[in-house]
Amino acid sequence: MLPKLVIGDKIADIPIIQGGMGVGVSRSGLAGAVAKEGAIGIISTAQIGYDEDGFENNQAQANIKAIEKHIKRAKKIANGKGLVGVNVMTALKHYREHVRTAASAGADVIICGAGLPVDLPELVKDSDCKIAPIVSSERACNIILKMWSHRYDRTADFIVVEGPEAGGHLGYSKEQLEHIEEYDFDEEIKKIICAKQKYENEYNVNIPVIVAGGVFTREDIKHILEIGAQGVQIASRFVATNECDASQEYKNMYINAKAGDICIVKSPVGMPGRAVRNRFIERVEKERQKIEKCYQCLEKCNPADVPYCITKALISAVRGDIDNGLIFCGSNVDRINKIVSVHDLIKELVM
Repeated sequence: MLPKLVIGDKIADIPIIQGGMGVGVSRSGLAGAVAKEGAIGIISTAQIGYDEDGFENNQAQANIKAIEKHIKRAKKIANGKGLVGVNVMTALKHYREHVRTAASAGADVIICGAGLPVDLPELVKDSDCKIAPIVSSERACNIILKMWSHRYDRTADFIVVEGPEAGGHLGYSKEQLEHIEEYDFDEEIKKIICAKQKYENEYNVNIPVIVAGGVFTREDIKHILEIGAQGVQIASRFVATNECDASQEYKNMYINAKAGDICIVKSPVGMPGRAVRNRFIERVEKERQKIEKCYQCLEKCNPADVPYCITKALISAVRGDIDNGLIFCGSNVDRINKIVSVHDLIKELVM
C-alpha cells in the first residue's frame, strides 16, 4: 500500500489528487467518487455553472451557485472519506470570488494555477482549508513562497509541481513542450523539494510536494515517491471513468485517441495547452474563429484578439459536441483504452 498524504491536520489515506479539469469535466460526480476511495477529489471552478439556470445572462452568479452546490454534493458522495477541494485558475476574472466561495463552502483544499496566486493566503485567512500553488519550476516555487512569507507571514500547505507532460494549460513555452525529451523533470522536482525546505524550517511545518504530469501507473507513482515527493496528481486517467462528469462522447475521444492525435494548442488564457486533435483544432490552426459572445471568464482577454472563445469551446466539448469543442488531455491519453470505475482505477494505482 502507498503511504498516506498528510496536509497539515487533513489526511488522505491515498496520496493521489485527482486533477481539476474544466469546463465541467471534474465536478461533484468525479470528485466525490475519488474522495470516497480515500484520495483527494478536485472540482474545477472554471465556468462550473455552465448548465445552471441563468448562466447565459449572469455567468458570475451561476458559477458561485454551482461552486457551493458541487462542493456540498461531492462531500455527500464521499460520505466522510478522503478530501474534497477545488482548482481555481488565477487567470479567471472572478478568481478571488471563486476562492472565497470555495473556502466558505467547506473545501478541504484549494489549488491555484494558470498564473501565480499571489494573494491566495489573504483570501482564505478565515478558513481552515489548505492551499497550494501550481508551479512548473524551482524559480516559480521560490517566487511564490518568498512572496507569501513576506506579505502574509505564512507558507504553502502543499505544492503541486506540474511537469511538461500534463494536460490543459502548461507553464512551459511551446518550444519546450516540443522537446520535452531534453527536459530533466526529475531534477526540477528535486530542486523544488530542496527549495521548500527553507520554509518548512522557518514555519516548523511539513510542505508535501505533489507531482503532476505523465503519471500513469503504480510504478510511476512509486518512482515519484522515491524522488522525495509525498504524492501525485493524476487527471487524464480519471476522464475515462464511469463517474467523470463529462459526456460519453468526450470520454470516447480519450479512448480512441492515438499518439499522433495529441497536439499543443494556443489558448486564450495566454499559455500553451495539450489537447486531442479534432475538427475544431484543425479549423483554429487555419483561421481565427468568430466570437459572437464574451462570457467574461478571463481577467485578461480581448475577444477581438484571441483565436477562439475558450468557454464556448470547452462547454461544447463537455456536452458532447466534439467537432466544435476543445478537449484537453495529458501526454499519455493514447494509452487509455477503456472506461472503468473510479474504485477500480484507484485500486489499480494503489495495489
